[in-house]
Amino acid sequence: MELGETILVGGVSGRPVLQLARMSNRHGLIAGATGTGKTVSLQILAEGFSRLGVPVFAADIKGDLSGLAAAASPHPKIEERVASIPVPDYRAEPSPVLFWDLFGESGHPIRTTISEMGPLLLANLLELNETQEGVLYAAFRIADEQGLLLLDLKDLRALLAWLGEHRAELSQQYGNLAPASLAAIQRRLLVLEEQGGDRFFGEPALNLSDLMQRDFSGRGVISLLDATRLYSQAPRLYSAFLLWLLAELFEELPEAGDAPLPRLVFFFDEAHLLFEHAPRALQDKIEQVVRLIRSKGVGVYFVTQSPTDVPDDVLGQLGLKLQHALRAFTPKDRKAIRAAAENFPSSPSLDVASALTDLGTGEALVSSLDAKGRPQAVARTLIVPPRSRIGPLTADERRDVVARSPMAGRYTGVQDRDSAYEELARRAQRRQLEEAERARAAEAEAAARAPASSSSRRQSVGEALIKSAARSIGSQLGRQLMRGVLGALLGRR
Repeated sequence: MELGETILVGGVSGRPVLQLARMSNRHGLIAGATGTGKTVSLQILAEGFSRLGVPVFAADIKGDLSGLAAAASPHPKIEERVASIPVPDYRAEPSPVLFWDLFGESGHPIRTTISEMGPLLLANLLELNETQEGVLYAAFRIADEQGLLLLDLKDLRALLAWLGEHRAELSQQYGNLAPASLAAIQRRLLVLEEQGGDRFFGEPALNLSDLMQRDFSGRGVISLLDATRLYSQAPRLYSAFLLWLLAELFEELPEAGDAPLPRLVFFFDEAHLLFEHAPRALQDKIEQVVRLIRSKGVGVYFVTQSPTDVPDDVLGQLGLKLQHALRAFTPKDRKAIRAAAENFPSSPSLDVASALTDLGTGEALVSSLDAKGRPQAVARTLIVPPRSRIGPLTADERRDVVARSPMAGRYTGVQDRDSAYEELARRAQRRQLEEAERARAAEAEAAARAPASSSSRRQSVGEALIKSAARSIGSQLGRQLMRGVLGALLGRR
């Protein structure tokens, strides 16, 4: 086995513990209590994949992963660790990094459209109940059949308002479009907008190929999503984005077969957020994607505190298991430790359950797959030190990396092309003109029949037009579509 085909994870008694590159699309798990070294393990795996030429995507929840863009500083503890494993080719070096940010503040903006997100993920993001979710599915179906393109939040709000105007005739074909459900979805959209969803939905949408780059030396580029603010303020938006991205990779990438290297490695940090609030239908979809996406050459690695955060059907598909220490303070903790121990292959020479509470920082129990895809015996492993900085970049260093990025300026400007909002505005305008024309025709007919003396008391054509327009603008859809003309920010609290 050539060293170039592997990633050095760590060592045990002078023997290297390796991850085979060709087995890396069999997915993996990095678990452990807070402060036990999960972030560093993620960092050394990301570095290893990058050196093999494999692009990486990871969410940076604490900001620490940004240190991947800078070389490690010399330190006696690093030198001691390198010598004890040993790591013969160790040298401090940065990795090629792209910074992304849903808010567009500390990285390149990253967006998708309402249509691409789809009703299943959007319903979970909006925390809709079953009835409201059914109405949202109907809204997407109607938009498709009406030729209404849903790109951003204002498109979806305009569509929901239009459904309320026409619900009597639409309900006959699509089921009950209850006003209460439509109003509830509109309210949830306002909450999402306050959380920053208005920046996430729109164009230009992310081109997946921009996450799958190599630099001039052939190293895989590591794309880091700045999730410090996103995770703390909008955890559902965080998980919905990652699930959408995984689903898009599955849908768009061609089959890769049994490739020697993954096409992309994807890290899900705080993986419990993906499953704890997801309805059964969404969990089934996640499990299906994880099971099948390996054939597209994508490796998925879940990072979480306990293996019990990941459903058993997903856990059984994870080839690399890298478990840091767990704490046993409560009966629930001890139960989680027993479950984590059962997640590893049995080892006659190691009491896994006892070792899980005895591991030091920078140590982990590691089990990977051999060349035939069989789980290897679990080993108590000393994890290698990263070649990049442990800890975040400074604000100035980060700005410099973003400014030098090949993506600079590509996603900065917001596009607002013709979509559902504009089309429904045109329909409303045509409706006003038609009503005004009918009012004028009715006035003319009435004037022809009435005595001449009474004509002065009738509405003029101009008065009829104004009243007709006022009635239309007073309707729910009219209020929504005329907000820009009136200069009012209706819909915001």
